[in-house]
Amino acid sequence: MGKEVAAQSYSREERQRYREKVRQNLDVFERMLKERAFDEDVPLTGLEIELNLIDDEQQPAFVNKEVLRAIADPEYQTELAQFNIELNVAPRPLPGDAALQLEEDLRTSLNRAEGKAREAGARIIPIGILPTIRPEHFAGEWISANNRYTALNDSIFVARGEDIVLDIEGPTGEQLHTFAASIAPESACTSVQLHLQVGPGQFADHWNAAQVISAPQIALAANSPFFFGRRLHAETRIALFSQATDTRPIELKNQGVRPRVFFGERWITSIFDLFEENVRYFPALLAETSEEDPVAVLDAGGTPQLSELNLHNGTVYRWNRPIYDPGDGRPHVRVENRVLPAGPSIIDTLANAAFYYGCVRTLAAEDRPIWTRMSFPAAQANFEAAARDGLGSRLYWPGLGELGADELVLRHLIPLARRGLEDWGVSDRVISRYLGVIEGRCTSGVNGAVWQTECVRRLEEGGLDRAEALAGMTGLYTEHMHRNDPVHTWPLP
Repeated sequence: MGKEVAAQSYSREERQRYREKVRQNLDVFERMLKERAFDEDVPLTGLEIELNLIDDEQQPAFVNKEVLRAIADPEYQTELAQFNIELNVAPRPLPGDAALQLEEDLRTSLNRAEGKAREAGARIIPIGILPTIRPEHFAGEWISANNRYTALNDSIFVARGEDIVLDIEGPTGEQLHTFAASIAPESACTSVQLHLQVGPGQFADHWNAAQVISAPQIALAANSPFFFGRRLHAETRIALFSQATDTRPIELKNQGVRPRVFFGERWITSIFDLFEENVRYFPALLAETSEEDPVAVLDAGGTPQLSELNLHNGTVYRWNRPIYDPGDGRPHVRVENRVLPAGPSIIDTLANAAFYYGCVRTLAAEDRPIWTRMSFPAAQANFEAAARDGLGSRLYWPGLGELGADELVLRHLIPLARRGLEDWGVSDRVISRYLGVIEGRCTSGVNGAVWQTECVRRLEEGGLDRAEALAGMTGLYTEHMHRNDPVHTWPLP
């Protein structure tokens, strides 16, 4: 959810001053894109994994403060709710066997963190939505002790002026229709965020490619079928996050006001397009103003932090978000891909990453880009279908028409990803290991959402009620996840 802020609320004067500073930042950023050198020598990749904490009964454990104190590792940070934490992975190049080393490092880190979490009475589980979360879990103190989260919660409800409506229907008719008086339901959504550092001149092509590939990504990786005890979308996290942070009452929706969780509305020609849209269309939720004079810093040959622009950008939740990072004096920009759910296992996570990075590299380099042959509404329709139906969705692809997501990935996109990874210098060992996992999901028809759904169905047929089945499934999921086998190979009860 972003960096900490100093205040939990802001005056009208502070908000007005902040708006002016954001616009000044935007002007300076535009100058920088024209005048300054950005770091683009090596296309680095980065990774963030949001995690849930559970107790011995597979229920959410609201102990992130105690767990983080026990882990005592700066790579692990707080997240929105007290049953969430986040693991941040340092940027690194992708070529060679780097991904294999990353997999080993992540498993080692999580094993250590799991041991420390147990000392605080919790276990760690990466999953898109914790299946056992219930409305009553948010009745008490649920939010993490962090000014940013409290300020965001309050600002969203001041802007909205009424409770949030959650309305999601699953494929079998199970439906969630309820109201929320806080953004607590958003904390149920845990994701993997993939970062790709590119030069400003290449950003638009990579962002457009990321938008195109987001639907196949979700179809492959869907891992959030249950929320508040109901079987909803294959990747319910998409609809839930969109609704749980919506600042618009129905009248503003009817006027066409854009949502804070935003797929977008057009292909872009520059990274500036996205930052400019964010400033033009979205009111501030947070209003923290720094002492920096970015014009003076730039005129003196320095690198402005652009803190206000970055803070504002962090409260517009694009599924592919633009990032400006001042670095250590040499700024860079990157695409932050936010569509993937957490889990199931580390090997699944890295397989999802390899598929994404390979496809985006190939699509961004094509002489006739795919977004010149595909309308933006078609890309958004794919995105929504994939979130709803997962591997069972049907997606449109230029030159192929509409076909099943599994067939599209297996026959057309895995070869695309392989070319991209080979062009990047990634080793055959890495490509075979991770794209083999993607192929296995497609041929078996099993991803995280399918496994969870089938596991619960079998447990219910064995005599358990829904709550018992969800707890039983969560326990089995946690055991399989720690073995680091890909989800399509997990046994069912």
